[in-house]
Amino acid sequence: MERLNLDSLRTIDSIVDRHRGEPGPVIVMLHDVQDSLGYVPFEAMEKIAAATGTSVADVYGVVCFYAQFTTSPKGKHVINICLGTACYVKGAQALIDETVTLTGAEINKTSEDGIFSLDATRCLGACGLAPVCIIDGKVFGNCTKETIVAEINKIRAAEKMA
Repeated sequence: MERLNLDSLRTIDSIVDRHRGEPGPVIVMLHDVQDSLGYVPFEAMEKIAAATGTSVADVYGVVCFYAQFTTSPKGKHVINICLGTACYVKGAQALIDETVTLTGAEINKTSEDGIFSLDATRCLGACGLAPVCIIDGKVFGNCTKETIVAEINKIRAAEKMA
């Protein structure tokens, strides 16, 4: 397991201290850690558990239950493709295959360059728009390979400009 740097540990301590004593602090702390670091490292779960009088197992259970939390760093740009029944039947697997080819990110992993993460999800609640993709938080209903190609090309162009 990779150890966190001192700045990350200070960020976690600051978040825990800020929310200590609030009602329902575990979720709030987890959201803040995820927003600050891009994921929830084990060290954060330990500190949150200690601050809230909860077991690490309970905090880990919350992290695993909610899909928005991740325990590993994500790429700069996150692509979610729904593999729920409606999306799968309407071609989501082809969208995943295209995304893997274009980004080099395998399913539920991050590309070697750290630019893209590809997550296969289950039911995003928009079955009438199947297949559904979410790219950097923007929802694309009736998503096509052309949509995926265009969006990835936009991201690559913006990355070159940065």
